[in-house]
Amino acid sequence: MWFVIWAEDAPNSLAARRATRPAHLDRLKALQTEGRLLVAGPCPAIAATDPGDAGFTGSMVVAEFDTLADAQAWANADPYLAAGVYEQVTVKPYLKVLP
Repeated sequence: MWFVIWAEDAPNSLAARRATRPAHLDRLKALQTEGRLLVAGPCPAIAATDPGDAGFTGSMVVAEFDTLADAQAWANADPYLAAGVYEQVTVKPYLKVLP
């Protein structure tokens, strides 16, 4: 089943986000290679593809896992969470309807 992982960034976490990004992306690329990633990306703090020092407010991932517990475990192991980038992470089942 698909699950949405919605993460909210902690205040002033841009430096930690930048430092931890390669490890974070490696995990997403692994899901993509396995055919389990629908979409993933950050939420810029301003309406720009490169928000610069304005940074980001969080991230969203929609990926396939066997169970909610598996999705939660994957989210809990995210390097951004360990580095303090994420202040709060919510995992919910997701039904893809369109397209």
